[in-house]
Amino acid sequence: RKERRRNFYSRCSIVVAAVIVMPHVLAVFQRNEYLFAVVKEDANQLLLGLRFSKEKVHLIYQGSMGRECLSFKRIHLADNRWHSMVLAVSGHHATLTLDCGVPLELVHKQPFPSDLSTDGSRFHIGSRRKWKGLFSGLLRQLVLLPGSDATPRVCPSSKPSLVELSVPTFLSNLPVKSHMNDVLLPPYETEVRVTLGSKPACTEAELGQLWFDTLKRGLFLCDGAYWHSMLQEKDRLDYVDDYQDLYTTSETLDIELFQIPSVGLFAAMAHRANKPGSAIYRWNHGHFQLYQNISTFKAQAWKQFTVGRKMFLAVSNSVGPADGERELSVIYRWSNKRLKFVRYQTLETHSARDWEAFHINNEAFLAVANHRTENGNHNIDSVVYKWNPGTKTFEVNQTISTSGAYDWEFFTVGPYHFLAVANAFDGTSTQTDSSIYIWLGGAFQLFQTIRTFGATDWEMFQIGNRVFLAVANGHMLCERGPSLYTINSTIYELDMTTKMFLKFQDIVTYSAVDWEFFSVGDEHFLVVANSYDGSSYSLNSVIYRWQGYEGFVPVHRLPTIGCSDWEFFTSAEGSYLMYSSAKAPLSKVFKLRIH
Repeated sequence: RKERRRNFYSRCSIVVAAVIVMPHVLAVFQRNEYLFAVVKEDANQLLLGLRFSKEKVHLIYQGSMGRECLSFKRIHLADNRWHSMVLAVSGHHATLTLDCGVPLELVHKQPFPSDLSTDGSRFHIGSRRKWKGLFSGLLRQLVLLPGSDATPRVCPSSKPSLVELSVPTFLSNLPVKSHMNDVLLPPYETEVRVTLGSKPACTEAELGQLWFDTLKRGLFLCDGAYWHSMLQEKDRLDYVDDYQDLYTTSETLDIELFQIPSVGLFAAMAHRANKPGSAIYRWNHGHFQLYQNISTFKAQAWKQFTVGRKMFLAVSNSVGPADGERELSVIYRWSNKRLKFVRYQTLETHSARDWEAFHINNEAFLAVANHRTENGNHNIDSVVYKWNPGTKTFEVNQTISTSGAYDWEFFTVGPYHFLAVANAFDGTSTQTDSSIYIWLGGAFQLFQTIRTFGATDWEMFQIGNRVFLAVANGHMLCERGPSLYTINSTIYELDMTTKMFLKFQDIVTYSAVDWEFFSVGDEHFLVVANSYDGSSYSLNSVIYRWQGYEGFVPVHRLPTIGCSDWEFFTSAEGSYLMYSSAKAPLSKVFKLRIH
């Protein structure tokens, strides 16, 4: 029979779902029989058709390259039994479910058209407008369901070969017209497919598809190039493993980790010894390997930064090349041609302890922490340099009075820019004020002073919308009395009412020289570098976990020797912590075991 459908949906959400029930009643099975066909009348052109043969089911449609055919093999319908069949098409994928069994899937190079115009065409049920290909058998139900896969609506079933699709009442008066453009806008159930198991490819063919990572229990969406996390169980730190011993040519005072695009992850190590100087290591196949040696003079710290498309690495040298010679710290530039760092600019410094690089209003700055002069004066100026685009060099922009400066920390809160200095010694005592400066009127101006005790490091971090600043206090030294190394280091929190940093938590440390903040999943941590307790350099450095109202509580204790720095990093192999030793030519990498 024939049924005219001049106003059939011009957009079918590229999905056809049919439930077909039929027995074969003829002794001789015809080669091809059509269940239905959509034919353009004037050109006798087949636009869409579903046909079957003895062991195959074919979906024929008019694609962008002409007539296309999707064929499912080994489908046995001619056995004098009733069968139900659901065929769902979406993009490059087509699935066929026979009698609520295991779905068969095909991936086609040419996607099913998202816009099938049926103007001037007719539906032919049980034929394709010709005597050849007429259907022989009983057809109980045929449903075209735009935008939805009918399989979950009929399966599972106690009688899978006799299932029927319950047609909603509101569909009985089809065709349905949209008020916008005469198009039925369907849902998008069958546009989404979920792949289980290991990570599949994410290309244009998988665009919009889902992947469920059974190992990490996460749901990911393909954007045509990358998988994006939609729902994933959050990682939690379980324990810490000893991963790599990195033997160096000298004690190491600082580590700077950084990425060079298309080259890899690097670690610059500030070595105490002048020969052979400091070293740069590259992460290769899950381990650090020596990449480049650079001549330094009792190097204290490295700082990597970029200006425009140029990448730089600055080292703070604490002595001159020889007695009586000027102390020069050096800025190196990454050479894309030579694939190494080359000398770029030298700046005179005074027992430099740290570099801090930052940008304000698209202008590049570099601050050096000058610790003391050659004659032992600790109350000297530290310098903020500014990049001159004309000369392509750093020039003095501002000097700031400091007392045995050890560290600079730049951070931004809303529209405001801050620079905090850790002052360690004023010439007589380590009980001195460390200062926080705010950028106003093109220069840094004093914002707040905080009493510290041999301060060696500031670490700024945020948890939610709360802003914290942790100071590492090295030791307490007065004009009279013994030095104390077991003292409190303090975490301050920015109070928005008073607009000041107020004490949040004291933590007992042992000549602390560094704090490192990191996160694993939704959990936040601080690790402290304990270096000396007054009698031994072999101490536990401690990882503290954020527990809200309780603050930071100790969760892991890691044996270290004269620990001088901690760095957290991630790679394709996992998450890691790395520490350097100021008392042994050995640095260590720990792997964070996460569940």
